[in-house]
Amino acid sequence: MATDAAKTIPTPASGSFLGHAKVISALTLVSRVFGLLRESVWAYYFGTGAVSGAFTIAFTIPNLFRKLFGEGALSAAFIPLYTKALRTQSPQDANRFAAASVNLLCVILLAIIVLGEAILGGMIYFSDGLRADLLMTLKLTAIMLPYVLLICGTAFLSAILQVHRRFAAPAAAPILLNVCHIAVMVVGGSILGIKLASSPDARIVLQMQLANWLAGFVLIAGVLQVAMLLPSLRAVGFRFQRTGWLWNPQIKQMLIMTIPVAMAAGVLQISVLMDKSISAVLAQGIDHANHLVTHFAFFGYSIRYPMELGAVKRLDWAQVLYQFPLGVFAIALATAIFPGLSSSALDKDRGAFKSSLRTGIQATLFEGIAASVGLIIVRYQAIRVLLKYGQVNDHDVDLIAWSLMFYSSGIWAYSMQQIINRAYYALHDTRTPFVMSMVNIALNLLVEIPLLWTPLGEAGMAAGTTVSFAIQSLVMLWMLNRRIGGFGLRETAGMALRMLLAAGAMFVACQLIQKAPFWPAGTGKIASIIQLVVLVTVGAGVYLGVCHLLGVRILQTLLRHRRA
Repeated sequence: MATDAAKTIPTPASGSFLGHAKVISALTLVSRVFGLLRESVWAYYFGTGAVSGAFTIAFTIPNLFRKLFGEGALSAAFIPLYTKALRTQSPQDANRFAAASVNLLCVILLAIIVLGEAILGGMIYFSDGLRADLLMTLKLTAIMLPYVLLICGTAFLSAILQVHRRFAAPAAAPILLNVCHIAVMVVGGSILGIKLASSPDARIVLQMQLANWLAGFVLIAGVLQVAMLLPSLRAVGFRFQRTGWLWNPQIKQMLIMTIPVAMAAGVLQISVLMDKSISAVLAQGIDHANHLVTHFAFFGYSIRYPMELGAVKRLDWAQVLYQFPLGVFAIALATAIFPGLSSSALDKDRGAFKSSLRTGIQATLFEGIAASVGLIIVRYQAIRVLLKYGQVNDHDVDLIAWSLMFYSSGIWAYSMQQIINRAYYALHDTRTPFVMSMVNIALNLLVEIPLLWTPLGEAGMAAGTTVSFAIQSLVMLWMLNRRIGGFGLRETAGMALRMLLAAGAMFVACQLIQKAPFWPAGTGKIASIIQLVVLVTVGAGVYLGVCHLLGVRILQTLLRHRRA
């Protein structure tokens, strides 16, 4: 039976994950394009005001749980164990383990939702004196909290499909949410007449109503995402079962592995939530009369809020823009490589593991370094094309661009961290990511909090994130190299240096082209689109050309798999 079970999952080959990464990248690209369109529509109807910030923080809560449970702790522990079960057990036993894991996830999430709604209800009931925008955040969070079950379920069911090398449906599912958001905002904004509001106060009231509608439709989109995965799940033989998890040894092993992973993921997600909370609490807000609040009292002293009104949404938009290349390639690559790493880590000879890891790191750096420098170059054009609508003015553009520059400089680190974490989890090492996540959050707060009261302002949040992730990724990579007896770190470092030289040449070329007499001047939308196209074309051509001249071999590897 074990032999038959092993046939249910493809045997990983060195570099084979690049083909899967191409599929994920293509669908993720479509999703991210719709995501950028969603943000453009959001900018048109909501801008960066109080309602925008409240919804952004409220929607962050279910997404934090998605990363903690759906894509984090449980899936990181589940994928290696499920891979092993498919190779060593019968398909029926493997399915029983997967179904029990889904049941366990649902029970945990339902308990969290009930507890969370009770806490939110109490906070809303005793909210006298709370700023209006913060109260709005609590109410929107209460509406969208059940989405935790739907989005985490989608992510966990996607993990089952990924082990079977079924990546298309999981990568396409987020498109539904973006399409739903866009439709609700366009139709709802038109019905309510937000752009025709007679005064700023009237506009805020209408925006609050549209935000409530949007929060309700988030739940509908979640149901559609789960439904989208069901045909693929049936195709790989997965069936939901009413089976106990407390007496299943595999579930117990998964829970044991999950605890440190959950702590590591929890630390990281708490860090994300803390950043959102800090940007909400330390930014200017509005009171119940819709008046701007610029100072707060602290032990009898009046202290200026270090960030302007709208900081939450501006930082969120900066994150959306830097996460575009991160999601299109880095996360797609990490998703594709994880099942193969988990499988090859079971072999006595870890040659395939080292080869896949080396290729994954080099491929991630190849695109991560280019994306870091490239997005810094085109940040103003990208912001003007995508976000300069309605209430998003030139001052907002400057603040977003300032934060985006710091976020962009760390894309290579965020990208590489995706691969490194999965390599540790494939080795069943959950302790190291947890310890390093603790270091990350401490370093992040140590750097960013003091910077908020400097001329950097809200961009200090981005600077702290970049510094902490850069240090974490480099330290963990060095430790991983030592642990597995080397995977070609010296070779990878040399290749990364050549990539940096190519990125430097790209930067110089793009600066020169902007001084050419034929450069289309202006800050309007049409001019910005032309500038963006020219810079991307010139930058990509120079980077690829210099990489080829410097002998960056990963380029040939990527091209070979894209032609396959």
